[in-house]
Amino acid sequence: MTQTSQSADSVRSAVRVRASELTGRGWLNTGGKSLDLNGLRGKIVLLDFWSFCCINCLHVLDELRPLEEEFSDVLVTVGVHSPKFEHEADPDALAAAVERYEIHHPVLDDPELSTWQAYTARAWPTLVVIDPEGYVVAHLSGEGHVAGLRSFLSELVAEHEAKGTLHRGDGPYVAPPAREGDLRFPGSAVQLPDGRFLIVDTGHHRLVVLGNDLSTVEQVIGSGTKGFADGSAEEARFNEPQSAVVLPAAIAEAAGYDVLVADTVNHRLRSVVLATGEVDTVAGNGVQRLLDAEQARTASGWARELGGDALNTSLSSPWSVVWSEKAGRVIVAMAGTHQIFGFDPVTATVTLEAGSGIEGLLDGSAAESMFAQTSGLVVDTEGDVWTADSETSALRVLHLADDGTVASVETAIGMGLYDFGYRDGEAAEARLQHPLGVAVLPDGSIALADTYNGAVRRYDPATQTVGTLARDLAEPSEVLVDTSVDGDPVLVVVETNRHQLVRIPLPHDVATVDEGASRSQRKATTVAPGTYPLTVRFSAPTGQKLDDRWGDPTQLKISSSPEELLLEGAGTAQGLTRDLVLNPEVTEGVLHITARAASCDGEKGQPIPDHAACHLYQQDWGIPIIQADGGEDRLDLDLRGLN
Repeated sequence: MTQTSQSADSVRSAVRVRASELTGRGWLNTGGKSLDLNGLRGKIVLLDFWSFCCINCLHVLDELRPLEEEFSDVLVTVGVHSPKFEHEADPDALAAAVERYEIHHPVLDDPELSTWQAYTARAWPTLVVIDPEGYVVAHLSGEGHVAGLRSFLSELVAEHEAKGTLHRGDGPYVAPPAREGDLRFPGSAVQLPDGRFLIVDTGHHRLVVLGNDLSTVEQVIGSGTKGFADGSAEEARFNEPQSAVVLPAAIAEAAGYDVLVADTVNHRLRSVVLATGEVDTVAGNGVQRLLDAEQARTASGWARELGGDALNTSLSSPWSVVWSEKAGRVIVAMAGTHQIFGFDPVTATVTLEAGSGIEGLLDGSAAESMFAQTSGLVVDTEGDVWTADSETSALRVLHLADDGTVASVETAIGMGLYDFGYRDGEAAEARLQHPLGVAVLPDGSIALADTYNGAVRRYDPATQTVGTLARDLAEPSEVLVDTSVDGDPVLVVVETNRHQLVRIPLPHDVATVDEGASRSQRKATTVAPGTYPLTVRFSAPTGQKLDDRWGDPTQLKISSSPEELLLEGAGTAQGLTRDLVLNPEVTEGVLHITARAASCDGEKGQPIPDHAACHLYQQDWGIPIIQADGGEDRLDLDLRGLN
């Protein structure tokens, strides 16, 4: 019997494992106090292993909020921040991220990944549940676990209340002081035709129009209260909007609004009439889109049309929007599914433009291409769309055909999910670190807001070289070319962590910087050469069962870097077990593993009811390995495991 067909009870009957102590550099949101498991005894503890670069981790933060409120007197959530990028290990950057994302639970700063390793975490996000007696009782990877966690926590509460081991009361969270100022972690900006700037004031959940001086507030759109509501400028609510685009005049007249906003955490596109500040919803139903497993499995299942009813179409963290004259629609960076969407403001239709939905860096056709949390977008003079692909630290370009569809995807800078750094020079050797913004400069070159390097970089397509335009910025998230000033054009940079916009002259000489190339710091797993069995554990939550109406509802997709590392076992197939045969001549590499499982509401032993709610669980792992005698002889991962 495979793990996928075991009941939750049988999986939980495994040997009990005592939770490891929580170790790291320090704590946030505790009023300066350090926490330990002994002090948390009697509470259910939920460890959330996250990194602030990761869109899936940000999804989980929002998923957990209602659970934290519902179980506030028995549950203590501890965010264990285990960084992927070098910049994320900066304590000031982490403190800013905790404030920016309004995290209302204690956070352990784990820059050396000591607690990550102690709990054998292998992916962002990972959730670990510790019972009131200090034992690990669940290990979950990925997002979408809230329904299962709710039932599981209720079972734990009943069990430990009956045993007398549950202690109710307030948790250790201490709120930090509130920040004052006109802007709070602004995400991006767009220049209006009259020279003013429309700021996406992400941390205040609103839009702000600043005068050309970049400081005078002339209009506010949105109440500033996190949430979702259409209506007037005073009544409307956004939830961490990240980007906006001003529509061409003819399109705006036909659509009935001037501005389209990527309302990221609401998973919606919102319209704004600038003259009145009226806000409406034009796409998205507020339900986060989950990638259809069959669509992602093969290119032949990839479909461009997503239906004509935009308001009943699910989106997933739309991050950036830009108007494409060649395509005749707005191009949308759909960060949550690692894809590029389109939206026609006149017909209100949503389309899939590019991306298989599998997180990674792969060029080629629209259907086979892979993206990783695409953020910034800009259109060049040829009508092609340049993208900042943040999680692969890459600059990429979507070449559009004459009919406006994506003909191909090409990478200009970037190596993959775990490669980053700060290196100028030849583009093939250049490195970025989690860029978020892009702009086209007057000479046709591309400027990048190289966010985690605190820099603005320049890529010259003619020479395929990279240089530096500006440094020492605080997480720049957007860069614009401003021609409204006297003299030569200048750059306007959105400095997110300084809560401001700044003008920077375009330098005549581009600097060349080389601080080296890096890889994510996760410790490699030493494995024994030869055959390497892989098992992904998954047990459906209480009240759900595996959806086997059309065959095995589980799937593994496996590849490796370098490709020669795997002699056998690569590819996509049903099931959550696989024997991998490693090449003895390739001693180091990375295993790329994607696991999926589908379950639906229903009772074990009974058929799944018609119209039952169904759930797709998915996680990607990138596991560095080194082959050596005496290493581990198997790999066990948890998609949803209970102890």
